[in-house]
Order: sequence, then structure tokens, then C-alpha cells
Amino acid sequence: MEVLNIVKIVLEEGMKYAILALGVYLAYSILDFPDLSVDGTMPLGAIVSAVLILKGVNPWISVVLAFICGAIAGCITGILHVKLKLQPLLSGILVYTLLLTVNLVLIKAGTGGQSIASVFGKETIFNSGAANVLPENIGSINVRKLIVLVIFVLILKILIDLYLKTKSGMLLRATGSNQQYVVMLAKNPGASKILGLALGNGLAAVSGSVIAQSTETANTNMGVGMVVFGLSSVIIGLSLFKRIHFMKATTMVILGTIIYKACLQIAVVIGLPSEYNKALMAVLFVLALVFSGTFKEKVKKRREKHA
Repeated sequence: MEVLNIVKIVLEEGMKYAILALGVYLAYSILDFPDLSVDGTMPLGAIVSAVLILKGVNPWISVVLAFICGAIAGCITGILHVKLKLQPLLSGILVYTLLLTVNLVLIKAGTGGQSIASVFGKETIFNSGAANVLPENIGSINVRKLIVLVIFVLILKILIDLYLKTKSGMLLRATGSNQQYVVMLAKNPGASKILGLALGNGLAAVSGSVIAQSTETANTNMGVGMVVFGLSSVIIGLSLFKRIHFMKATTMVILGTIIYKACLQIAVVIGLPSEYNKALMAVLFVLALVFSGTFKEKVKKRREKHA
């Protein structure tokens, strides 16, 4: 039974963070844009959602509003890059720095000066509305939260897959792989970049909203290391399952997140102190880069350049 509980925890955590990883996938893999603003938009979504729930707003509406707030932040990142010609990393850092203040102001204004927003005992997407129709337990294991998360993530995955097949989605893919081709089609690659970053950061904010409602708390430090987490999940998923041709990339990313969370959970089970979690995340990220071949390819290109 202990093993089943661990599996349930891994799946729950994997599903919550898979939403973040899907957002990182859009920016990093589709647009080839290393977006550091995710570290700010993830806690932004959590804080917006928690504060709204404290004010009596429906939890599902708070998720939608969190997405909108994250999308606006993503638009700002895109505008800094496209209109002001700033480098992707600098654009993300500037927005992340801005969001540090925005998140702190929001949480203090929404909680009366507190640094943590707690929604303990409030209605969330896991204990209200349609969630109450779902079974609460299977045996002695509470599975309602996991069921809600699986359904929610699958819906998001399907919507992303459908979007990427549309004309706008095709342009998004083309912008990441060959901007000049998009220009030749008389389309604006800058607009596609802004849209892609808006969607990616919107999903990161939704992930923060879901995590806040799951843990019933939100704070400004939730986003630390989320870029590394998201990139690791994307790289692990796309590397491990790239030979399975019938599997969609979004499915690979979700499975990669679950595998990454499983690695972190194993560390907890064997007794690794929690203060080493971030270091472990960094190590896993490096391993993911090495095994994906990305690191080797970059080394090869540098050698050819200096040859």
C-alpha cells in the first residue's frame, strides 16, 4: 500500500507540473526561445488564483484569470524581444524581475500584508462543482485529486495538439524553425513569437494556479527553479520517447515530467534532505542534456567553428 501511495503522489505531482512543462515546450522546443520569465509567471498564477479564491471567486474562474495574467506577462516578454530587439534571455530576466515586485504587491494586497496566501478550507477545483461527482476513494487511497488532474491535463494536451494543427499553430512551428520562411509567406514572425510566449506563460500560470489549489497555499518563492524543472521535463520526455513515432510530443513532455518527478520522489524515499532538492534538479538537468545529445551537438559545432 505504501508503494501505491508513492505512485499516486508521483502521478499527482507529475500532472500538476506537466502543465508548466507544456508551456515550456511551446517556448523552448517550438519557438526555440529560452524563456526565463516562467520563474515569475508560475507564482503569478498561484498568487492570483489564491487571492481570488479568498475573495470568493469561483476556483475555475480563478484558473482562467490566472492564465490571462500569465499570458499578459508572456506578451511583455515577447514585445521586449520583438519590438525592442532584446535578447531572449534578457527579455525573460527583465520580466521575471518585474514579476518579483508584482507578485509581492499582489499577495500583500490580497492577504492584508501576509507573505503567504492560504486557501485552506476554501472551495478549490478539487472539492467543488463537478469534482464532487467523481469517486473520492479507491480502497483506502484518495484518488479524486488525481482524477481531476488527469482529466484537466488531457484536455489541455488535446487543445494544444489541435491548436498546433491550425494555421496559427503551423506558423508558430515555422517561426521557431525558419523565420525567413515565415517572412517569405508575407507573415509576421514577431507576432507568432509574442503569441507563443503568451500561451507558454499562460500555461505556466495555470500550473501555478492548480498547484496553489492543490497545496492550499501560494507564495512568491514557488517559481524558483521552475525553468530548470520545465526544461528538464521537456528534454527527458523528448529524448526517451523520440523513437516512438506515433506518440505526440505533448504526450512525451507529460511522461517526461512524471519521470522527472519520480526521480525526485525516489530521493525523498531514500532520505535525501530537502535542502538538496534544487541541487538534485540541477544534476538531473545536466544528465538530461548529456543523454539527449544536445550537449554533444553543441560541443561538436563549437569545435567545427573554431577549426
